[in-house]
Order: sequence, then C-alpha cells, then structure tokens
Amino acid sequence: MHDRPTDSQRHAMIAVAAYYLAERRGFAPGGAEDDWRLAEQTIDAMIAARQLTEQTDDETHGQLIRNALVLQEAAGERAVPATPDTNSETAQT
Repeated sequence: MHDRPTDSQRHAMIAVAAYYLAERRGFAPGGAEDDWRLAEQTIDAMIAARQLTEQTDDETHGQLIRNALVLQEAAGERAVPATPDTNSETAQT
C-alpha cells in the first residue's frame, strides 16, 4: 500500500509550511523563495519519516507542519532537521 501524499497534497502542505514561515518572519518582503525551499525540505523530511501520509486529514497536516516549524525555531535552526519528530512529547530537547 502506497501511503505517501499525492503530488497535489504535497504541494498544499508545502504552501501551508511556507505561509507559516512567512508569518514567522512577519511577512517581510524578499523571503518567499527561501520560505518555499525550507518548506519543501521540511515537508519532504516529514513525508520520509512517515509523519505525513495520504490518509492524514488536512487539519492534522497543518498541526504537524506548524509543530515541526515551531520545534525548529525553538532549537534555533533555520535548516530542517533530517527527521523532525512531532510525535514525541520529548522531541528535540
């Protein structure tokens, strides 16, 4: 069984992540391309770690994506971790 999100779902998740990244920078001009690239990296890492699947509903996708980005910010990272862990209560200490 293939559990990966469809291309359309992946694109929508990247758009959500890019929006959250832009929001985090106060929507200042000039960062949209970097936001999109980081969003792609984040989403692809989450898909590879099987944190985002085709069966996960849109609301849960949004929560998982936002949590992963918050964890990155809390860790002082701008680059995406190799396997972000949003399922663990002790993720990234």
